[in-house]
Parts: sequence; C-alpha cells; structure tokens
Amino acid sequence: MDDSTCSNVTHSISFENPNPTIFLILFVFIFATEAVAQSCQELTHGGEAAARSNNTELGVRSLGLEFSGILNGFHVNELGKKEAMATGLAITSEGGNYNGRMTLFVILSCMMAAMGGVIFGYDIGISGGVTSMDSFLKKFFPEVLTKMKEDTKISNYCMFDSQLLTSFTSSLYVAGLVASFFASSVTRAFGRMPSILVGGAAFLSGAALGGAAFNVTMLILGRVLLGVGVGFANQAVPLYLSEMAPAKYRGAFNNGFQFSVGIGALSANLINFGTQKIKGGWGWRISLGMAAVPASILTLGAIFLPETPNSLIQRNNDHQKAKLMLQRVRGTNDVQAELDDLIRASSMSKTIENPFKKIVQRKYRPQLVMAIAIPFFQQVTGINVIAFYAPILFRTIGLGESASLLSAVMTGIVGTVSTFISMLVVDKFGRRALFTVGGIQMFISQVLIGAIMAAQLGDHGGLDKRSAYLVLILICVYVAGFGWSWGPLGWLVPSEIFPLEIRSAGQSITVAVSFLFTFIVAQTFLAMLCHFKAGIFFFFGGWVVVMTVFVYLYLPETKNMPIEQMDKVWRKHWFWKRMVGEVSGESKIEGP
Repeated sequence: MDDSTCSNVTHSISFENPNPTIFLILFVFIFATEAVAQSCQELTHGGEAAARSNNTELGVRSLGLEFSGILNGFHVNELGKKEAMATGLAITSEGGNYNGRMTLFVILSCMMAAMGGVIFGYDIGISGGVTSMDSFLKKFFPEVLTKMKEDTKISNYCMFDSQLLTSFTSSLYVAGLVASFFASSVTRAFGRMPSILVGGAAFLSGAALGGAAFNVTMLILGRVLLGVGVGFANQAVPLYLSEMAPAKYRGAFNNGFQFSVGIGALSANLINFGTQKIKGGWGWRISLGMAAVPASILTLGAIFLPETPNSLIQRNNDHQKAKLMLQRVRGTNDVQAELDDLIRASSMSKTIENPFKKIVQRKYRPQLVMAIAIPFFQQVTGINVIAFYAPILFRTIGLGESASLLSAVMTGIVGTVSTFISMLVVDKFGRRALFTVGGIQMFISQVLIGAIMAAQLGDHGGLDKRSAYLVLILICVYVAGFGWSWGPLGWLVPSEIFPLEIRSAGQSITVAVSFLFTFIVAQTFLAMLCHFKAGIFFFFGGWVVVMTVFVYLYLPETKNMPIEQMDKVWRKHWFWKRMVGEVSGESKIEGP
C-alpha cells in the first residue's frame, strides 16, 4: 500500500466480500467521515511535519467481513502545543508531543456506536408522523379523529389536544429518565459497550411490540421499552465518542451523535411519508416496526465494539490491556505518556465511592450547573414541538395529511444538513460562537412565525397558501439554527466537561434532565398550543433569549481542550474561578 501524508489526506475505499449491513452503516455515516476528513485538512494545514502512515487493515472474521485499505490513517501534526489523543484527550506533557493518527479503528467504532443516535432520532421523528395518520388515530385514538373531522366548532389549535395521545409520545421519555440512572451504574461498573448493548436489545423489543400493537396498552409498552433503550444509549454513546476521539476532533466526532439523530429523524419522516399512502391503513405498523433495523445493527455491532481505554483502566486496572487498546486506537506504539495521564485520572476517580455525592461539592459546581442547565435549555428551545408534532403543526396551519408529512421531510433534511455543517466548523469556530449565532437565528424565526400565525390563523379555517409556505420556510430557518447550535452542542458540551471521577454521574444527570423536560414539553405541548395558540412561539422564543445570554456569560470555550485538563477553562473564567480556583492543585494532571 502507498503511504500518505496528512497534508493530502487521501482515503481509498475498497471492499472484499461486501456485506449489506456494513454497506448500510457506511452509507449512513459517509458524510460524518468526510466531515472529520475536511476538519483534519483545515486544522492541520500549514503544520510543520506530517508523519507518514500506512493504510490500516481490519478483519472482523466472526462477521465474515474483510476490509482492505478502507481509509488511510489521518495524522496529527506535531504542533508543539498541548493536544489530546485517546479519550477525547490529547494531552502533551511538558517534555514532548504525542504523535498519533486518526485511525480507521476509531472511525468505524464511533460510527457503529453512533447508531444509537439514529434510533433515538427515528423514535422522535416517527411518533409525530404516525399520530397525524388517520388510520392510526382511528384504531387507537378515535376521539381525536372525530374532533378533527366532525367537530366544526373545535379550534384549529385544539383539535389534537388529547392527554392519551401525548402519553403515547411522552411515555418514551419517562422510561428513559428512569433507565438513565440504572445506565450510570452499568456504564461505570461494566463499561460503555455493555450499556450500548442493553440499549440495542431494548430498542429491538420496543420496535417489535409497537409494530405488532393491537391496543393502546401494547402501543405504550412498546414506547416504554424504546425509552429504556434511549436511556442506556444516550448515557453511553456520547461518553464513548468523547473518550475515543482525539481532542482536536472531539467536537466533530461527538456532533456525529446529533448528526445520527438527524439521520434517524429524516429516515422516520421519509418512511412516514411513504407508509401513509399504503392502502388498507396498516402503514403505521411499518413505521413503528422499522425501528428494528437500526436497533439490530446497534445490538450486533455492540458485541464487537472495543471498550475505551478510560473504561478499561477505570474498571479492572489492567494497564497492559489498556495500553494495547490505546496503541490500536492511536495507530502508534508511543502512548506511554498519555497512558500515564489516564492512570492518574483513574486513580483519582477510584477514591470516589459515590460520584453523585461528589458532584454536588463546590469545586464541581460549574459542571453540575451545566449538566442541568444545558439539557434544560435544549428542550425549551421548542425544537421538540417540531420534532414530535411537525406533521400535526402543519395540519393545524391548513396543510393536508400528505403535504404535512412531506413538509416534515423537508425540515428533517434541513436539520441534518445543518448538523453536518456544525461538524465541519465546531472545532474551528468553537462552541460559544455556534451557540450565539444559532440562538439569534432561532429567536428571529420564532417571533416571525408567531406573528404570522397570530395575525392570520384564527380558531377556524387555515392560512392562505402563501402564508403557510412562508411559515414552513421560517420553521426550516429555525431548525437550521438549532441544527448547528443547541442540537449537537447540547450533547457535546456536557460529555466533555466532566472529570473522570464524576463522568458517569454527570452524564446521567444530563440525560435525566433532558428526558424530564422532554417529557414535560411532549406531554403539555398540545394543551399549551390549545391555550396559548400562536403565543406558543413567543413563549419558546423568550427562553431562547435567556439561554443565549446564559451561554455568553457563563459557558467558557472548550474547543481543543483535553478532557482531563478541562478544569483549566473553569479556573480562568470570570465567574467560576471563585469556586474552583482554590482547588487548582488538586485536579490538575501534569505530564511526566
């Protein structure tokens, strides 16, 4: 095989004995891989010395797969500054630099793990579509269909107001909330991979029950099992991605999770649009049952996923095994300095018997505040109004059943593309810039949507076509703003700010808060729409202003900072330094 330098970041793809499952995985994630490649080109352009690397060969014999030269390794230049390598850690000691490359092993492992995001997105997107299908409403929620079709006095804003209907959507998040706390213990005691495996198995069971449901009880039980899967996957996958990715590209890798969520939601919208046209009224079964496809890929893939070096050291203190994994992850034998940092971080974490008690201490106050505030703000952006109920919302403004589903497809495409853009630029422009730009964009579009609906959409009738499509365009602008700001960054920032000793507890709090407020929004939105009418958009717009100001004042920039040295950003911050400054010597990890 020919050598390649990072300045020419080449990647050759060749398949021997291609397998359809792997082809599907590669197809879904090719854009994410290209994002990492382009980020590497921009970030390493002008480097002084790019090390040479050979193509990596990976054989997974047990799956009957062979990859030969799928992707050339990406090399990280020696830039003479602190970088991070394996755990979302790219630490450089005072005495020298760490060299390593973006290996195929890391890319494929993270692609497989991020399938958890695809399922999460699919489950979010599928519910809004099926609950707007007449055949689904007729079988499970006939009173809603009756109100919509026959009650001429019912307000446009109130026709879908049903607590039982919203329970179908929101039950997933109650289950996810409970499961996330169990997932924390599993992730800490057994590793990231077992949590992903449990999540995949729960997804499979939930998809089977939902697709075969013949009453509301079965339907909601299937959603509960999907919620268990989401709880475990959302606990483990962001951690897995952050710990495996090099620090300079951690943002792109971790945003791949939200990109996967977007792919899942878009797939759900496309499937809903197709199954709605099936004669006989059973298309919704395909929509719910198709969740089994990504769930199967995640479950089978999790069996072969490698554990992160952090987890290996944290759980069994097997330094030799962790070193071998670190060498494989980095594509170099020179990993001792980084391994020493991981061992020191693990030693500190093992002194903590109860991480949930530890995280409430004053020196961890910034991380605790962010673990609560960021997922809370993410949910009150109003995005789940679009994600859950886009087809219903489009029907409210006067579009038909098919047009509403097609409009949801359009917003799904916009969200996926904008998240892809975020992957390209997050490690270049930083987290704060994207939060600010996205917040301003979301606020303006929400105010305009609310103004149009308040002026033109009354309790009866609908918007004229021009106004309806203008609202659709503004919703796409809003979704784009979320897609490159609070969507991916709402998962990225919490996953990278916790030190190892409180990492699983911190991620559990993040996931639990996210599920709690997702449930509240999902359960109350249709009632709020009925009472607030167009004012619902001003309500969420107000929260966008609050969260944008909060990020500007209280969130320091975390780009390119190794996870195990993240305490430095808090010690330099104008507000948080008064809480963590006095413990700087306790948490700092020095190079050998």
